[in-house]
Amino acid sequence: MADLADIVATFGQVLHVAGIPATPERRARFAQAVIEIDPTQVTQLYWVGRVTLISSREQIEIYDLAFNQVFRGIIDLTDTGKGDPTPNPENSRESGDQQPAHENSDQTSNQGSAGTSGTPGEKSNEDDESVLPSLLAPASDDERLKDSNFLECTPEELDLIATLVSKLPLVPPRRPSRRSKRHHHGQSIDMRSTIRHSYAHAGDPVDLRYRNEKDRPRRVVLVADVSGSMEPYSRIYLHLMLGAVRALHAEAFVFATRLTRLTKFLAIGDPDAAYQRVAQNTPDWFGGTRIGKTLLEFIRDHGQRGIARGAVIVIVSDGWETDDPAILGQAMQRLSRLAHHIIWVNPRKAATSYEPLVGGMAAALPFVDTFVSGHSLRALQEVMDAIRNAQNRSVMKIQKQAI
Repeated sequence: MADLADIVATFGQVLHVAGIPATPERRARFAQAVIEIDPTQVTQLYWVGRVTLISSREQIEIYDLAFNQVFRGIIDLTDTGKGDPTPNPENSRESGDQQPAHENSDQTSNQGSAGTSGTPGEKSNEDDESVLPSLLAPASDDERLKDSNFLECTPEELDLIATLVSKLPLVPPRRPSRRSKRHHHGQSIDMRSTIRHSYAHAGDPVDLRYRNEKDRPRRVVLVADVSGSMEPYSRIYLHLMLGAVRALHAEAFVFATRLTRLTKFLAIGDPDAAYQRVAQNTPDWFGGTRIGKTLLEFIRDHGQRGIARGAVIVIVSDGWETDDPAILGQAMQRLSRLAHHIIWVNPRKAATSYEPLVGGMAAALPFVDTFVSGHSLRALQEVMDAIRNAQNRSVMKIQKQAI
Protein backbone atom coordinates (compact mmCIF):
# COMPACT_ATOMS: atom_id res chain seq x y z
CA MET A 1 0.00 0.00 0.00
CA ALA A 2 1.28 3.44 -0.89
CA ASP A 3 2.01 5.73 2.02
CA LEU A 4 1.53 9.48 2.18
CA ALA A 5 5.12 10.25 1.18
CA ASP A 6 4.77 8.20 -2.02
CA ILE A 7 1.47 9.86 -2.86
CA VAL A 8 2.86 13.37 -2.35
CA ALA A 9 6.05 12.60 -4.28
CA THR A 10 4.19 11.09 -7.22
CA PHE A 11 1.55 13.78 -7.41
CA GLY A 12 4.13 16.54 -7.08
CA GLN A 13 6.25 14.99 -9.83
CA VAL A 14 3.26 14.73 -12.16
CA LEU A 15 2.39 18.38 -11.55
CA HIS A 16 6.01 19.44 -12.07
CA VAL A 17 6.28 17.59 -15.38
CA ALA A 18 2.93 19.03 -16.44
CA GLY A 19 4.18 22.57 -15.89
CA ILE A 20 2.82 23.45 -12.43
CA PRO A 21 5.57 24.58 -10.02
CA ALA A 22 4.79 22.17 -7.16
CA THR A 23 7.68 23.26 -4.95
CA PRO A 24 8.79 21.24 -1.91
CA GLU A 25 7.13 23.84 0.31
CA ARG A 26 3.79 23.37 -1.44
CA ARG A 27 4.12 19.60 -1.31
CA ALA A 28 4.82 19.78 2.42
CA ARG A 29 1.79 22.02 2.87
CA PHE A 30 -0.31 19.53 0.91
CA ALA A 31 0.91 16.63 3.06
CA GLN A 32 0.26 18.56 6.27
CA ALA A 33 -3.25 19.45 5.11
CA VAL A 34 -3.99 15.81 4.28
CA ILE A 35 -2.85 14.76 7.77
CA GLU A 36 -4.92 17.41 9.52
CA ILE A 37 -8.09 17.12 7.41
CA ASP A 38 -7.94 13.33 6.88
CA PRO A 39 -10.11 13.30 3.72
CA THR A 40 -12.35 10.28 3.26
CA GLN A 41 -13.48 11.02 -0.29
CA VAL A 42 -11.54 11.80 -3.43
CA THR A 43 -13.47 15.05 -3.80
CA GLN A 44 -12.16 16.26 -0.45
CA LEU A 45 -8.62 15.28 -1.42
CA TYR A 46 -9.08 17.13 -4.71
CA TRP A 47 -9.85 20.41 -2.96
CA VAL A 48 -7.05 19.96 -0.43
CA GLY A 49 -4.57 19.65 -3.28
CA ARG A 50 -6.13 22.41 -5.34
CA VAL A 51 -5.94 24.90 -2.49
CA THR A 52 -2.38 24.04 -1.47
CA LEU A 53 -0.62 23.19 -4.74
CA ILE A 54 -1.76 25.65 -7.43
CA SER A 55 -1.49 29.41 -7.50
CA SER A 56 -3.58 30.61 -10.47
CA ARG A 57 -6.76 29.75 -12.32
CA GLU A 58 -4.80 28.97 -15.47
CA GLN A 59 -3.35 25.91 -13.73
CA ILE A 60 -6.73 24.36 -12.85
CA GLU A 61 -7.17 22.41 -16.10
CA ILE A 62 -3.70 20.87 -15.88
CA TYR A 63 -4.23 20.14 -12.19
CA ASP A 64 -7.48 18.30 -12.95
CA LEU A 65 -5.75 16.12 -15.53
CA ALA A 66 -2.90 15.33 -13.16
CA PHE A 67 -5.25 14.57 -10.28
CA ASN A 68 -7.31 12.17 -12.39
CA GLN A 69 -4.13 10.49 -13.57
CA VAL A 70 -2.75 9.89 -10.08
CA PHE A 71 -5.86 9.28 -8.00
CA ARG A 72 -7.97 7.37 -10.52
CA GLY A 73 -5.49 4.48 -10.52
CA ILE A 74 -3.60 5.20 -13.74
CA ILE A 75 -0.36 5.23 -11.74
CA ASP A 76 0.78 2.33 -9.59
CA LEU A 77 1.67 4.16 -6.39
CA THR A 78 3.76 1.26 -5.11
CA ASP A 79 6.22 1.87 -7.93
CA THR A 80 6.65 5.60 -7.41
CA GLY A 81 10.34 5.23 -6.68
CA LYS A 82 11.02 3.12 -9.77
CA GLY A 83 11.58 4.08 -13.35
CA ASP A 84 11.19 7.39 -15.08
CA PRO A 85 8.92 10.21 -13.98
CA THR A 86 5.29 10.06 -14.99
CA PRO A 87 4.57 11.61 -18.40
CA ASN A 88 2.69 14.82 -18.90
CA PRO A 89 -1.00 14.30 -18.03
CA GLU A 90 -1.96 16.12 -21.20
CA ASN A 91 -0.40 13.25 -23.11
CA SER A 92 -1.26 10.46 -20.72
CA ARG A 93 -2.85 8.46 -23.59
CA GLU A 94 -0.47 9.00 -26.47
CA SER A 95 -1.32 7.94 -29.97
CA GLY A 96 0.75 5.14 -31.45
CA ASP A 97 1.34 1.53 -30.53
CA GLN A 98 0.49 1.99 -26.85
CA GLN A 99 -2.41 -0.26 -25.89
CA PRO A 100 -5.34 0.81 -23.69
CA ALA A 101 -5.27 -0.18 -20.06
CA HIS A 102 -8.01 -2.83 -20.44
CA GLU A 103 -5.98 -4.67 -23.08
CA ASN A 104 -3.04 -5.11 -20.67
CA SER A 105 -4.93 -6.99 -17.99
CA ASP A 106 -2.28 -9.73 -17.93
CA GLN A 107 0.43 -7.20 -17.17
CA THR A 108 -1.49 -5.18 -14.61
CA SER A 109 -2.45 -8.31 -12.71
CA ASN A 110 1.24 -8.85 -11.92
CA GLN A 111 1.97 -5.32 -10.77
CA GLY A 112 0.70 -5.79 -7.26
CA SER A 113 -2.50 -4.98 -5.49
CA ALA A 114 -2.18 -1.23 -5.08
CA GLY A 115 -3.14 1.26 -7.76
CA THR A 116 -4.89 -1.12 -10.18
CA SER A 117 -8.53 -1.25 -9.15
CA GLY A 118 -9.12 2.31 -10.29
CA THR A 119 -8.11 1.56 -13.90
CA PRO A 120 -10.71 0.62 -16.52
CA GLY A 121 -11.14 -3.06 -17.24
CA GLU A 122 -11.06 -6.14 -15.07
CA LYS A 123 -11.07 -5.87 -11.28
CA SER A 124 -9.43 -8.43 -9.07
CA ASN A 125 -11.03 -9.48 -5.80
CA GLU A 126 -7.61 -9.30 -4.16
CA ASP A 127 -7.44 -5.56 -4.92
CA ASP A 128 -10.58 -4.65 -3.02
CA GLU A 129 -8.95 -4.70 0.40
CA SER A 130 -5.45 -3.46 -0.44
CA VAL A 131 -6.07 -0.25 -2.40
CA LEU A 132 -6.84 3.15 -0.91
CA PRO A 133 -10.61 3.41 -1.52
CA SER A 134 -10.75 6.98 -0.24
CA LEU A 135 -8.25 8.05 -2.89
CA LEU A 136 -9.62 6.06 -5.82
CA ALA A 137 -13.34 6.61 -5.28
CA PRO A 138 -15.12 8.33 -8.19
CA ALA A 139 -15.87 11.99 -7.81
CA SER A 140 -19.32 13.42 -8.48
CA ASP A 141 -19.51 15.98 -11.26
CA ASP A 142 -22.22 17.83 -9.34
CA GLU A 143 -19.92 18.62 -6.41
CA ARG A 144 -18.44 21.98 -7.19
CA LEU A 145 -17.27 23.32 -3.86
CA LYS A 146 -15.32 26.06 -5.51
CA ASP A 147 -18.47 27.76 -6.79
CA SER A 148 -21.02 26.40 -4.32
CA ASN A 149 -22.78 28.95 -2.20
CA PHE A 150 -22.01 28.39 1.49
CA LEU A 151 -25.76 28.58 2.06
CA GLU A 152 -26.26 25.42 -0.03
CA CYS A 153 -23.39 23.32 1.36
CA THR A 154 -23.91 20.36 3.64
CA PRO A 155 -22.43 20.39 7.16
CA GLU A 156 -19.67 18.02 6.00
CA GLU A 157 -18.77 20.32 3.11
CA LEU A 158 -18.79 23.33 5.42
CA ASP A 159 -16.39 21.51 7.74
CA LEU A 160 -13.98 20.93 4.87
CA ILE A 161 -14.34 24.47 3.53
CA ALA A 162 -13.85 25.98 6.98
CA THR A 163 -10.65 23.99 7.50
CA LEU A 164 -9.30 25.04 4.11
CA VAL A 165 -10.23 28.69 4.63
CA SER A 166 -8.20 28.92 7.84
CA LYS A 167 -5.13 27.78 5.86
CA LEU A 168 -5.52 30.06 2.84
CA PRO A 169 -2.46 32.26 2.22
CA LEU A 170 -3.26 35.84 3.17
CA VAL A 171 -1.15 38.71 1.85
CA PRO A 172 -1.40 42.03 3.71
CA PRO A 173 -1.70 45.35 1.91
CA ARG A 174 1.38 47.55 2.06
CA ARG A 175 1.87 51.15 3.06
CA PRO A 176 4.86 53.50 2.71
CA SER A 177 7.22 53.64 5.65
CA ARG A 178 8.97 56.71 6.97
CA ARG A 179 12.25 54.86 6.73
CA SER A 180 14.27 54.16 3.61
CA LYS A 181 16.79 51.52 2.61
CA ARG A 182 19.86 51.39 0.42
CA HIS A 183 19.18 50.42 -3.15
CA HIS A 184 21.37 50.27 -6.26
CA HIS A 185 18.69 51.97 -8.35
CA GLY A 186 17.02 54.11 -5.73
CA GLN A 187 15.09 57.30 -6.33
CA SER A 188 17.09 59.55 -3.97
CA ILE A 189 20.79 60.00 -3.26
CA ASP A 190 22.10 58.70 0.04
CA MET A 191 24.19 61.75 0.94
CA ARG A 192 25.87 60.30 4.02
CA SER A 193 26.97 57.11 2.28
CA THR A 194 28.02 59.00 -0.86
CA ILE A 195 30.22 61.43 1.08
CA ARG A 196 31.72 58.65 3.17
CA HIS A 197 32.76 56.72 0.04
CA SER A 198 34.07 59.90 -1.64
CA TYR A 199 37.05 59.94 0.76
CA ALA A 200 38.65 57.25 -1.37
CA HIS A 201 38.60 59.65 -4.34
CA ALA A 202 39.95 62.79 -2.67
CA GLY A 203 36.48 63.96 -1.76
CA ASP A 204 35.13 63.65 -5.30
CA PRO A 205 31.69 61.90 -5.16
CA VAL A 206 32.18 59.78 -8.26
CA ASP A 207 30.36 56.81 -6.69
CA LEU A 208 26.81 57.89 -5.97
CA ARG A 209 24.85 55.85 -3.45
CA TYR A 210 21.04 55.70 -3.52
CA ARG A 211 18.15 54.93 -1.20
CA ASN A 212 14.60 53.78 -1.79
CA GLU A 213 11.49 54.10 0.33
CA LYS A 214 10.53 51.09 2.43
CA ASP A 215 7.04 49.79 2.91
CA ARG A 216 5.40 47.89 5.72
CA PRO A 217 2.17 45.94 6.20
CA ARG A 218 -0.99 47.97 6.63
CA ARG A 219 -3.31 47.09 9.49
CA VAL A 220 -6.32 44.92 8.61
CA VAL A 221 -9.50 44.94 10.71
CA LEU A 222 -12.29 42.39 10.16
CA VAL A 223 -15.79 43.05 11.51
CA ALA A 224 -18.24 40.18 10.90
CA ASP A 225 -21.99 40.01 11.35
CA VAL A 226 -22.99 36.88 13.34
CA SER A 227 -26.72 37.56 13.44
CA GLY A 228 -29.32 34.97 12.51
CA SER A 229 -29.46 35.98 8.84
CA MET A 230 -25.68 35.44 8.49
CA GLU A 231 -25.54 32.06 10.25
CA PRO A 232 -24.46 29.98 7.18
CA TYR A 233 -21.58 32.38 6.46
CA SER A 234 -20.41 33.34 9.95
CA ARG A 235 -18.77 29.99 10.53
CA ILE A 236 -16.65 30.27 7.38
CA TYR A 237 -15.59 33.85 8.06
CA LEU A 238 -14.66 33.00 11.63
CA HIS A 239 -12.02 30.66 10.16
CA LEU A 240 -10.90 33.44 7.83
CA MET A 241 -10.53 35.67 10.88
CA LEU A 242 -8.45 32.98 12.54
CA GLY A 243 -6.04 32.92 9.60
CA ALA A 244 -5.91 36.73 9.37
CA VAL A 245 -5.21 37.20 13.09
CA ARG A 246 -2.34 34.72 13.00
CA ALA A 247 -0.87 35.54 9.59
CA LEU A 248 -1.47 39.30 9.36
CA HIS A 249 -1.76 40.21 13.05
CA ALA A 250 -5.20 41.56 12.14
CA GLU A 251 -7.89 42.74 14.52
CA ALA A 252 -11.13 40.71 14.62
CA PHE A 253 -14.59 41.75 15.83
CA VAL A 254 -18.05 40.20 15.57
CA PHE A 255 -21.42 41.78 16.18
CA ALA A 256 -25.13 41.10 16.25
CA THR A 257 -26.80 43.40 18.75
CA ARG A 258 -23.46 44.42 20.29
CA LEU A 259 -19.77 44.36 19.47
CA THR A 260 -17.33 41.69 20.70
CA ARG A 261 -13.57 41.78 20.16
CA LEU A 262 -12.17 38.34 19.29
CA THR A 263 -8.50 39.07 18.57
CA LYS A 264 -7.08 37.68 21.81
CA PHE A 265 -9.27 34.56 21.61
CA LEU A 266 -8.27 33.72 18.03
CA ALA A 267 -4.58 34.35 18.70
CA ILE A 268 -4.18 31.35 21.02
CA GLY A 269 -2.71 28.10 19.76
CA ASP A 270 -5.64 25.66 19.81
CA PRO A 271 -8.43 26.54 17.31
CA ASP A 272 -11.06 24.48 19.16
CA ALA A 273 -10.30 26.27 22.41
CA ALA A 274 -10.42 29.59 20.56
CA TYR A 275 -13.88 28.93 19.15
CA GLN A 276 -15.15 27.75 22.50
CA ARG A 277 -13.98 30.96 24.15
CA VAL A 278 -15.46 32.97 21.27
CA ALA A 279 -18.89 31.38 21.82
CA GLN A 280 -18.69 31.99 25.57
CA ASN A 281 -17.86 35.66 25.06
CA THR A 282 -20.46 36.33 22.34
CA PRO A 283 -23.85 35.91 24.05
CA ASP A 284 -25.80 37.49 21.17
CA TRP A 285 -24.54 34.92 18.61
CA PHE A 286 -27.16 34.46 15.85
CA GLY A 287 -29.41 37.14 17.37
CA GLY A 288 -30.71 40.36 15.81
CA THR A 289 -28.74 42.97 13.90
CA ARG A 290 -27.88 46.52 14.92
CA ILE A 291 -25.14 47.38 12.44
CA GLY A 292 -25.13 51.15 12.84
CA LYS A 293 -24.92 51.23 16.64
CA THR A 294 -22.27 48.52 16.78
CA LEU A 295 -20.10 50.36 14.23
CA LEU A 296 -20.47 53.56 16.26
CA GLU A 297 -19.40 51.53 19.30
CA PHE A 298 -16.40 50.24 17.37
CA ILE A 299 -15.40 53.76 16.36
CA ARG A 300 -15.83 55.12 19.87
CA ASP A 301 -14.06 52.34 21.77
CA HIS A 302 -11.46 51.15 19.25
CA GLY A 303 -11.39 53.04 15.95
CA GLN A 304 -10.56 56.52 17.19
CA ARG A 305 -7.86 55.12 19.46
CA GLY A 306 -5.87 53.99 16.46
CA ILE A 307 -7.15 50.59 15.30
CA ALA A 308 -9.11 52.02 12.38
CA ARG A 309 -6.78 54.90 11.49
CA GLY A 310 -5.23 54.18 8.10
CA ALA A 311 -6.42 50.57 8.22
CA VAL A 312 -8.21 48.34 5.72
CA ILE A 313 -11.63 47.64 7.24
CA VAL A 314 -13.43 44.47 6.09
CA ILE A 315 -17.12 44.36 7.07
CA VAL A 316 -18.96 41.08 6.51
CA SER A 317 -22.72 41.57 6.66
CA ASP A 318 -25.86 41.25 4.55
CA GLY A 319 -26.88 44.79 5.50
CA TRP A 320 -30.15 43.84 7.21
CA GLU A 321 -30.44 46.67 9.72
CA THR A 322 -33.14 46.56 12.41
CA ASP A 323 -32.49 50.16 13.53
CA ASP A 324 -32.80 53.36 11.56
CA PRO A 325 -30.58 53.08 8.43
CA ALA A 326 -29.56 56.71 8.95
CA ILE A 327 -27.55 55.60 12.00
CA LEU A 328 -25.60 53.19 9.80
CA GLY A 329 -24.98 55.93 7.25
CA GLN A 330 -23.63 58.18 9.99
CA ALA A 331 -21.35 55.43 11.31
CA MET A 332 -20.01 54.63 7.82
CA GLN A 333 -19.33 58.30 7.14
CA ARG A 334 -17.25 58.57 10.31
CA LEU A 335 -15.49 55.30 9.60
CA SER A 336 -14.56 56.38 6.07
CA ARG A 337 -12.72 59.37 7.52
CA LEU A 338 -10.59 57.10 9.69
CA ALA A 339 -9.97 54.09 7.43
CA HIS A 340 -7.74 53.88 4.40
CA HIS A 341 -10.03 51.47 2.55
CA ILE A 342 -13.39 49.89 3.38
CA ILE A 343 -14.36 46.50 1.95
CA TRP A 344 -17.94 45.33 2.41
CA VAL A 345 -18.63 41.62 1.93
CA ASN A 346 -22.32 40.84 1.33
CA PRO A 347 -23.16 37.23 0.33
CA ARG A 348 -26.54 38.35 -1.03
CA LYS A 349 -24.75 40.32 -3.73
CA ALA A 350 -24.23 37.01 -5.56
CA ALA A 351 -27.91 36.93 -6.59
CA THR A 352 -28.38 38.30 -10.11
CA SER A 353 -31.46 40.24 -9.05
CA TYR A 354 -29.81 41.84 -6.02
CA GLU A 355 -29.95 45.65 -5.87
CA PRO A 356 -28.91 47.54 -2.70
CA LEU A 357 -31.64 50.14 -3.03
CA VAL A 358 -33.19 50.30 0.44
CA GLY A 359 -32.33 49.75 4.10
CA GLY A 360 -28.92 49.55 5.69
CA MET A 361 -27.00 48.50 2.59
CA ALA A 362 -28.23 51.53 0.65
CA ALA A 363 -27.10 53.79 3.50
CA ALA A 364 -23.65 52.18 3.78
CA LEU A 365 -22.73 51.66 0.13
CA PRO A 366 -21.80 55.31 -0.68
CA PHE A 367 -18.95 55.00 1.84
CA VAL A 368 -17.70 51.58 0.66
CA ASP A 369 -14.60 51.35 -1.55
CA THR A 370 -14.88 47.69 -2.59
CA PHE A 371 -18.14 45.71 -2.64
CA VAL A 372 -17.86 41.92 -3.06
CA SER A 373 -20.04 38.90 -2.36
CA GLY A 374 -17.75 36.36 -0.68
CA HIS A 375 -20.45 33.65 -0.88
CA SER A 376 -18.21 30.81 -2.09
CA LEU A 377 -14.59 29.70 -2.12
CA ARG A 378 -14.01 31.42 -5.45
CA ALA A 379 -15.67 34.58 -4.21
CA LEU A 380 -13.61 34.32 -1.04
CA GLN A 381 -10.51 34.59 -3.20
CA GLU A 382 -11.89 37.91 -4.46
CA VAL A 383 -12.12 39.06 -0.84
CA MET A 384 -8.47 38.20 -0.24
CA ASP A 385 -7.48 39.90 -3.50
CA ALA A 386 -9.37 43.01 -2.40
CA ILE A 387 -7.48 43.02 0.90
CA ARG A 388 -4.13 42.57 -0.81
CA ASN A 389 -4.80 45.27 -3.43
CA ALA A 390 -6.27 47.84 -1.02
CA GLN A 391 -3.27 50.11 -1.39
CA ASN A 392 -4.85 53.22 -2.91
CA ARG A 393 -8.08 55.03 -2.21
CA SER A 394 -10.76 54.24 -4.73
CA VAL A 395 -12.34 56.73 -7.11
CA MET A 396 -15.53 56.47 -5.06
CA LYS A 397 -13.76 57.70 -1.94
CA ILE A 398 -12.07 60.57 -3.80
CA GLN A 399 -15.45 61.66 -5.09
CA LYS A 400 -16.91 61.47 -1.59
CA GLN A 401 -14.19 63.69 -0.20
CA ALA A 402 -14.80 66.24 -2.93
CA ILE A 403 -18.51 66.50 -2.07
